[in-house]
Formats: sequence, structure tokens, C-alpha cells
Amino acid sequence: MISSDATRALPVATPKKRSFRQDQYAPYFFISPFYILFTIFFLFPTLFALVLGFYKWGALGTPQFFELRNYEHMFKEPLFLKALGNTVFYAVASVCIVVPLALLEAIALNSKQLRFKYLWRTLYFAPIVTSAVAISLVFRLLYNTEYGFINQILILLGGVPIKWMESPNVTKIAVMGIVIWRWTGLLAIYFLAGLQSIPQELYEAAAIDGADGFRRFFNITVPLLRPVTLFVVIIVLIGSFQIFDDPQILFGGTTPGGPGNSAISLVQYLYNQGMGQQLFGYASAVGAILFAIIFILSLVQLRVFRGFSSD
Repeated sequence: MISSDATRALPVATPKKRSFRQDQYAPYFFISPFYILFTIFFLFPTLFALVLGFYKWGALGTPQFFELRNYEHMFKEPLFLKALGNTVFYAVASVCIVVPLALLEAIALNSKQLRFKYLWRTLYFAPIVTSAVAISLVFRLLYNTEYGFINQILILLGGVPIKWMESPNVTKIAVMGIVIWRWTGLLAIYFLAGLQSIPQELYEAAAIDGADGFRRFFNITVPLLRPVTLFVVIIVLIGSFQIFDDPQILFGGTTPGGPGNSAISLVQYLYNQGMGQQLFGYASAVGAILFAIIFILSLVQLRVFRGFSSD
């Protein structure tokens, strides 16, 4: 037995306080590179551009506070309104054409009767990993008025050659041709993932009840694909408002927006004002409007997704 006096004499081990709490600060140390890069390359440029939109600033000189005159001039500028209208056309056409085609393509790729499925899926996905420069240059050859493949097909069918690159009435359709070929395969992959997540028992039960293919499609496939469809639509809308390289490379030269700027997009207009005209304040104001449009679309996406999740 140890006496109480001996117990009092024993030294009491006290934990040493660390000057640097590794268990507390180590996680922040490891995730700090992301926040540092995010601040330098995204947050600061975004805030700087939003502030610069209220200034008049060229390549040289000191920025001058311009109040809201950049925005007032913007909505009075015919070329800006044309670029905005063209971009809305690209967005609506993409939703109405690319999304249904991608869904039909995904249904075909998901068919049990289809042979060499992985080969077809790879081929349909290939355009998205192909260089946009190469795609646009190939389509310039396809759209050639004299010896282009598309016009040769029209002539064989008894039609008249179309001036895809010269006529202002069809330049936006020419751009949409690239968009359809380039993005349909990627969106089909999204739909394919959604189709494969639908239980096959639902289709088997519907077939036993006598439902044909159309009823199974509209009563099972379409409702269960609503979240995927919503995601795809929002992706297409945001991507359409950011379209730049397709018309820029397709037309090139001195009229990257097509003859009479008939196919110019909003990002092209922003680029021309900032890098071409060196109106950095005005270009920043255009970028702020573009940012507001995409931000509103993102909020709509979150709201609708929340509605689907609550259902």
C-alpha cells in the first residue's frame, strides 16, 4: 500500500501545450492552394471587372468614373442588341434541337438490340474531345459554296446550293450545325446514364399491363428523366450564352461574326470591344450583363432542382 503522503509526492504529468495545433490548422493548410488560386484567378478578376464596368478606360491613361453610361450606351448599341439576339437564338435552338436529338441518341445507344455499343458510344463522344479549331475548319470545307459536301448533296437531291458562309440569312444556321454535331454526343452520355439508372422492372411491369413503347416512354422514361433533362437544359443554356470559338473560327478573317456580323455572339462582341477596340470599361460592363444572365440561369436551376428533390 502506498501512503497518502507518498501519493502527494508523486509528480503529476501535465500535457504540454503545443504552440501550433496541427490537428486544427493542418486541414486548412492542405485546402489553402485552392482558395488562393480561386481568389487570384477568379474572385479578384470578377470583382475588378464588375467595378471597372462603371469606368471609362482604354489601353492607356487613368480610368475615369463613368457612372452608368456604359450600360446606357450598351442597350442603345444596335450591334450589342444583335449579338444578344443571336445568343438567345443559339440558346433556344440548342434546347429545342440538341436536347431532343441527344435523348433519341441515348435511347438508341441503350437499346439491347444494338451491337458494338461501346464502339458507338466512343464515336458519338469523340466530337467533344476534338479540337474546336479542327472542327470549325472542317465545317468551313463542308459549307463551301462551290465544292462543299453539303451543297453537293443538295445538288444531287435537286436543290440549289446555299451560300452558308456568305448569306446573312443562314449564317446562324451554319453555326448551329457545328453546335449540334459537337454537343449532341456529350449530352447523350448524360441521358444514357439516366436511362441506365431506371429500374427495368418498371418497363417489364408496364409491358405486362399492355403498355406499348410510346406509353412506356412518356409514362416511365420521361418522368424519371426529369432531373437529368433539367440538368442538360441548364448546361446547354449556359454553354450557349458562352459560345465563342465556333463562330469566331468558322468565319474568321476580318468578319469573325459573319457577313454584316449576322452570326456574332455576345462573347464575341465582348472580345471585340475589349481586345479589338480596347474599351476595357465598356467590355467589363458587357461581361457583367453576361455574368448576370448566367447567374440567373443558375439560380433557376437550383430552384427547380430543389422542387424536384422535394417531390
